[in-house]
Amino acid sequence: MKIALAATLFATSALAQSTLLVTNQTDRSLTYIDTVAGKVIDTIPENGVTGHEITTTPDGKIAFVPMYGSAGVGKPGTDGAEIQVVDVASHKIIHTINFGHGVRPHKPVYDTHRNVLWVTTEIDQSITAIDPKTYKVLYSIPTGQAESHMLVLSPDGHHAYTANVGPGTVSVLDLDAKKLVTIIPISKNTQRITITNDGKYVFTSDQVEPRLAVIDTATNKVKNYVALPASGYGGAITPDGKTLILCLVHANKVAFLDLATMKVTKVIPVGEYPQAVVITKDGKRAFVSSLHSGTIDELDVVKQEQVKSIFSGKGADGMVLVSAK
Repeated sequence: MKIALAATLFATSALAQSTLLVTNQTDRSLTYIDTVAGKVIDTIPENGVTGHEITTTPDGKIAFVPMYGSAGVGKPGTDGAEIQVVDVASHKIIHTINFGHGVRPHKPVYDTHRNVLWVTTEIDQSITAIDPKTYKVLYSIPTGQAESHMLVLSPDGHHAYTANVGPGTVSVLDLDAKKLVTIIPISKNTQRITITNDGKYVFTSDQVEPRLAVIDTATNKVKNYVALPASGYGGAITPDGKTLILCLVHANKVAFLDLATMKVTKVIPVGEYPQAVVITKDGKRAFVSSLHSGTIDELDVVKQEQVKSIFSGKGADGMVLVSAK
C-alpha cells in the first residue's frame, strides 16, 4: 500500500512540474498553466502587438514570442518587428530582439542541429536564423512566397518546410545550402504544417476543401489528399508516430487520424475555433488551444476524450510545454 501510494505521489509530483505556456492574441499576454492542477498560475503582459506563437530553448529556460502585428495573415494592419525573450522561471521579459523593420515574425522553431532559433519572417518572404544566446539576427533563407506563416524542420535538420497561406503552397528549404529547393502547390489557400516523426511526410490543411495534403518529402510532391470531416488547421503527432491530432477549426472539434491507414478514427468537441495541439512526451495527454473561446482543452490521448477545459485568455493560440528542473 505504501509503495503504491509513494508511486502515485511521485507520478503526481513529476506531472506537477509540467507547465503549459500559452500566448493569448487578444489579451496580448502569456499564460502559465499548471497542467496537473488545471489552472492558470500566472499571466504576464507580452509588451507587444501581438504574440501568436511561442517556443523555448531545449532546456525550457528561455521562451521566444514573436510579435506578429495587429492583423491576421494577409490582412492589413501593423507589421511586427520584434521577438520578446522571456525568462521562464522568473516570468519576466528579459530582452527584445528587433529586426529593424516590419517583418511580421510568426512561427519560432528551435534548431538543435545548429543551435539557432528559426522564425518565419513573412514580409521578407523568408525564414530568419537568430542566435539564441546573443539574440543577434544571423541570416535569412528566402521562401519565394508571400505569407510564409508556419514552419517545421525535418528530424535530420537538413530541410525546412513553410506553409504559405495566401499562395496556397509549401516551400522546401535546404538549411545547409541556405537556399530554396522548390515550391509545392497545394490549394488556393493553405494553413499550418506538420511533419511525421521519421520525416517522410509533411501535412498541411487545404482551406478551400476539407482535406489534408500529404507531401512525400522524398519527391517533394503531394502524394495524396486525405478527406476530413471539416477544414483542418493546426495539429501534432503522437510520440509513437501513429496518430495525428488535428484541429477542425470551423467545426470546433479535433480529429484523430490514424497515420497507418490515413483514416480519421474519431472526432471530439473542443473549444471555439481550435488552433493548435501540443502533446506530452509520454503521449498520454494533449492540449488544444481555441482562439475564440480562449480555452485550453486537455485530452486523454489513449481514450480519445476530453478531460477538462481551462480558460487561458482571450485569443488563446500558440503553446509550449515546459518542465521545471
